Amino acid sequence: MFSYIGKRLVALLPTALVPVIAVFLLIRLAPGDPAAQILGDQATPEQVAALRHELGLDAPLITQFGVFLKDLVTLNLGDSLFLHQPVRDLVPSYGAVTLEIGLLSLIFSTILGVGVGALAAFRRRHLSGRIASVLGMISISIPQFWFGLLLVVLFAVQLRVFPVSGYRPWSDGAGPHLQSIVLPALTLALAQLGLVSRMVSTSILDVVNEPFVRTATSLGVRPRRIRTRYVMRVASVEILTIMGLLLATILSGTVVVENIFAIPGLGRLLFDAVGRRDYDVIQGVVLFVGLFIIVVNLLVDLLYALVDPRVKYGKATT
Repeated sequence: MFSYIGKRLVALLPTALVPVIAVFLLIRLAPGDPAAQILGDQATPEQVAALRHELGLDAPLITQFGVFLKDLVTLNLGDSLFLHQPVRDLVPSYGAVTLEIGLLSLIFSTILGVGVGALAAFRRRHLSGRIASVLGMISISIPQFWFGLLLVVLFAVQLRVFPVSGYRPWSDGAGPHLQSIVLPALTLALAQLGLVSRMVSTSILDVVNEPFVRTATSLGVRPRRIRTRYVMRVASVEILTIMGLLLATILSGTVVVENIFAIPGLGRLLFDAVGRRDYDVIQGVVLFVGLFIIVVNLLVDLLYALVDPRVKYGKATT
C-alpha cells in the first residue's frame, strides 16, 4: 500500500509543478507591471525602475526562474506585494473558506445529482424520469453566474432567508456563518448538478444491463432491493470518481461565485492578484490548488478498495 502511495505521488507531482511553472512564465510575459501598480499613475519612470530593481523584476527571466525554483524547494512562497503578508499564511486562510464552501457544495451536488440521475435512469420511461433528464440538461446549459443571481433574487431579495452577499466567520455564530455560505455552495452545486446526474444515470444504466441484475430479477428479488443493494453499490465506484472530480473542480472554479457573493476565498484572492500582478500570490494559489488535486486524486484511488473489494493495491494480480 505504501509503495503504491509513493508511486502515485511521484506520478501526480507534475500535476502541481507544470501549472505553477506555466503560470510563472505567463504572468511575466503578460502586459502589466507590478511596480507601476504599486506606485500608481503619479510615479516617475525613475521611481518605477528603482522599485523594479528592488523587487528583482528587472533581472533576466532565466534568473528570476532560478530564484523561483530555489524558493519553491524551500517552500518560500514570497510575500504579497499589496497585502504585505507572507503568501504561506495568506493561501491557507483564504483556502479554508473556499474549502468549506466546496465541501458543502459537494454534499449538495452529490445528493441532488445522485437523486436526479437515479430517477432519470430507473424511471426513464416515465414522466418523472424525463423531467429529471430535462433538469440535468438545464443545469448544464445555464452559466454558473446565472444560478447565483437567481438564488440571490429568490432567497435574499424576495424571501430574505439568506444575506445578499458577504461572509460571516464562525466567531459571529454558527447561524450567521452558515447563512453566509449556503447560497454560494448551492450555486456551485446547481452548476454541477447536470454533470453529476448525467454521469450517475449513465453508470446506473450500464450496471442495469449486467448479467447479475438479470439473474437477480429472474430469481424474484424485489426491484427495490436490486436497485439499492446491487445496482447502486456497483455504481458507487463511478459516483466516488465523480465526487473526487467535483471537489477538485469546485475548488479551482470558485472565482465567479466568490466575486458574486463577496466571499474572501481563494477565487477572489486569485482574481485580485491577477488584476494587481501580484506574482507570488498567483503562484501560491496555483500551487495550493495543484497540491489539493493531488491529495484528492490519491484519496479517491485509496477509497476504491473500500467501495469495491476487487480492487487491491500493491499486489500483483494473476
